[in-house]
Amino acid sequence: MTLIKSISGIRGTIGGHPGENLTPVDIVECVAAFGTWSFKKTGNKKIVVGRDARISGNMVSELAMQTLVSLGMEVVDLGLSTTPTVEIAVPAEAAGAGIIFTASHNPKQWNALKFLNEKGEFISGQDGKEVLELIEKGELFFADVDSLGSIRREESYIQNHIELILNDPLVKLDLVRAQKYKVVVDAINSTGSLSVVPLLEQMGCEAIVINGEPNGQFAHNPEPLPAHLEELSKTVKVNRAHLGIVVDPDVDRLAFVCEDGTMFGEEYTLVAVADYVLKNRPGNTVSNLSSTRALRDVTEKHGQQYSAAAVGEVNVVNQMKATNAVIGGEGNGGIIYPALHYGRDALVGIALFLSHLASEQVSISNLKNKYPQYVISKNKMELTPEIDVDNLLLNIKNHYSDFPINTVDGVKIEMDKNWVHLRKSNTEPIIRIYSESESLEAANELAENIKGVIREILG
Repeated sequence: MTLIKSISGIRGTIGGHPGENLTPVDIVECVAAFGTWSFKKTGNKKIVVGRDARISGNMVSELAMQTLVSLGMEVVDLGLSTTPTVEIAVPAEAAGAGIIFTASHNPKQWNALKFLNEKGEFISGQDGKEVLELIEKGELFFADVDSLGSIRREESYIQNHIELILNDPLVKLDLVRAQKYKVVVDAINSTGSLSVVPLLEQMGCEAIVINGEPNGQFAHNPEPLPAHLEELSKTVKVNRAHLGIVVDPDVDRLAFVCEDGTMFGEEYTLVAVADYVLKNRPGNTVSNLSSTRALRDVTEKHGQQYSAAAVGEVNVVNQMKATNAVIGGEGNGGIIYPALHYGRDALVGIALFLSHLASEQVSISNLKNKYPQYVISKNKMELTPEIDVDNLLLNIKNHYSDFPINTVDGVKIEMDKNWVHLRKSNTEPIIRIYSESESLEAANELAENIKGVIREILG
């Protein structure tokens, strides 16, 4: 069982002892600290909350909301919602902050509190440190009986979110509706059934839903990886659908399945959407250092500039703002489209992807074949606790000094169209080793070569 308090929020497994797991004590303490911090920073008592369909979601959200009431806060409760919907609702409500109750792709025993600032974006590292300090110091002050806060239920925001997407000029409704796409949706027993399905229907698609009851009893591991999508693949083929769509429980990650049941590849979600955006709105792109090179290739094909950010949504957003990027995200199927908002958003990703597919007038498998084909191998190497990982990474950098190297987040070595990215874990003595090449065998070989260099350095 686990509890992790970090600068971006708190997450853990439900039950057990306070301080070791995500218990009511930990939830109340962290929400009280965040609410206190938010009001001190903005002077704004309004805060927007929403949750995915996890089994523990109602318990966690009710505890959190009543804690906010005890601080004198005005809570706008979106109920069952999505992460990007809450992000949009915060500025729409002119709120000072937001909280999303979701453990994203983690299994059902997990839940988490993700904190948003007044822009509806994840709080910065410095903000997170200030919240953690309030928890450690216990500097909390609760309202008296005449100053308690309130809760307003507001369930219209998913539709508001959909309407914002459909009104975007790059979403080609007429083109998509003319195709009459048949789409299988794996809603993984969460709020994808409440958001993805109505979006598709309003775009003129026929939606066939599997795992559609939002009860938190995930039918399979909720991370949208190929190993977990056998049912979706089979359902696409049986129904002769044009494509399949899967999201994670809070609907900020997106992956597609081709008409023949093969995987489009979550790394290529961003590549395809970026290709479409750049055709219609020239500009820069950003992804994190562990994402496929294909985005860089596509960006440069359009005569634009690609740049890489450290791993983590906040870092990608900051780099997008710094470079005025028109599209960006992460290779885990996270689309960040700043024309709508600065947050990963599977719903806008779906709308832009379908507009792209309809504009190209091809099958989804043929669309995939248009892009440079790369494969990423994800590995890790265990180290003994006494090893100085920072010094090890410095030695690796020096070993490969003849190659272009990026040290924004660990060490990334560029080898023509291949790359290797090494990052240390913050929680265990391991180095994560991601490598990419034009075949899995070549990518694995790159990783093994790096492991050999590490062994040589360590003696």
